[in-house]
Amino acid sequence: MGLIVVLIVVGVLLLVAELVLLPGISVAGIGAFAALVAAAVCGFVRFGILGGSLVVAAIVILCAAAVVVSLRANTWQRLSLKSTIDSASTPTPQQNDIRIGQQGETLTRLAPMGKVRIGDHTLEAKAMDAYLDPRTRIEVIGYDNTAVVVRGLRDGMAPIGVPQERKAVG
Repeated sequence: MGLIVVLIVVGVLLLVAELVLLPGISVAGIGAFAALVAAAVCGFVRFGILGGSLVVAAIVILCAAAVVVSLRANTWQRLSLKSTIDSASTPTPQQNDIRIGQQGETLTRLAPMGKVRIGDHTLEAKAMDAYLDPRTRIEVIGYDNTAVVVRGLRDGMAPIGVPQERKAVG
């Protein structure tokens, strides 16, 4: 009797694992089928037709109950992770107190992404209007996730790509 109970329990556990964790025909499904068939055969051999029929009825009822319970949404809600992760591996420019309009200098070529130094912070940056060479003055014009969006500045602080006023010669 103990062997039949163990086979049924193992078969039901493998059936639940097959349904929830390992969908498709896998080792768990084949193991569940083999354990449940072995339990039924043991029931018929040890207890005759009446005992075997009771074992088969118990297998059907337990398997149906296990399927219903394991596929209900509330069953797995209790076991699921409910906490959220609100940290990041890289701080955002806002967390580094980088503001729009703040100026800095490129450390690498921005083509269109590269590294810039703004204040005491080295950040990933994205150039919007042109490729910028190293040691070019830049100005923060926006944010893009963990990168700052910048534009280059000329020596006279006019943005690169915007025509400067021409002085009349003469």
